[in-house]
Amino acid sequence: MEIQKVMVVGSGQMGSGIAQVLAETGYQVVLNDIKEEFVQRGLDKITKQLNRDLQKGRKTEEEKAALLSRIQASTNLEDTKDVQLVIEAATENKEIKLGIFRKLDEIAPENVILATNTSSLPITEIAKVTKRPEKVIGMHFFNPVPVMKLVEVISGLATSEDTFSIIEDLAKSMKKVPVSIKDFPGFAVNRILVPMINEAIFAVYEGISTPEGIDEVMKLGANHPMGPITLADYIGLDTCLAIMEVLYQGFGDPKYRPCPLLRKYVEAGWLGVKSGRGFYVYE
Repeated sequence: MEIQKVMVVGSGQMGSGIAQVLAETGYQVVLNDIKEEFVQRGLDKITKQLNRDLQKGRKTEEEKAALLSRIQASTNLEDTKDVQLVIEAATENKEIKLGIFRKLDEIAPENVILATNTSSLPITEIAKVTKRPEKVIGMHFFNPVPVMKLVEVISGLATSEDTFSIIEDLAKSMKKVPVSIKDFPGFAVNRILVPMINEAIFAVYEGISTPEGIDEVMKLGANHPMGPITLADYIGLDTCLAIMEVLYQGFGDPKYRPCPLLRKYVEAGWLGVKSGRGFYVYE
């Protein structure tokens, strides 16, 4: 099957980034969300990024216009009628994602592949709520999508080799580097990265140092380009907590216990950059 048109469900930071790269590659894209204002916000993010590219000479006005012309706004999942692939990029909440996949399975033609950009949830469990588990797959992009090269491609127990091959080829066409990952909690990157971030938050919680101090020692002592506390704010503290919960429940190992300070910040609505406040304050 040749992919020509893709629906992206969720127009936030990840969804808009995925839509931008797909359109840049030449695919027709349907950018979907539950409200028009959300879709418009996603389109505004794409336009803002393209304007930066214009200023830096990376794109022309003609290229910008052509890219935007390939993106169609949508608030109706019925718009899957002429796509070959759906990439779900909704918030990292299992019940929300399962609900979307149940609806997509009912509405989308049976040949349509259903991919999820989940950063930690089991693909096999998501596939189970559909009647096409062989066509359900994980396609985990990284933020910011236009810049980050990696895509973790995760097959569930029932995912077919044909589905994997199609998604692998799609990622390569987007100039990404697809890496095959087994369907375990957290996959590969987040199983390694987020517990490190959680441990950094524990260091703040236990008074070992300030957020600034923890970031500084990891940048200078481990040569990290960005400190783990800053990185947590950029990922979203709610997303970090959700991943730690998946790891903790999935493995039943106390080493994955979420830091109480992380949980408290999420309860307070201090989610990081997207809310204007996390461990640092943002405009």
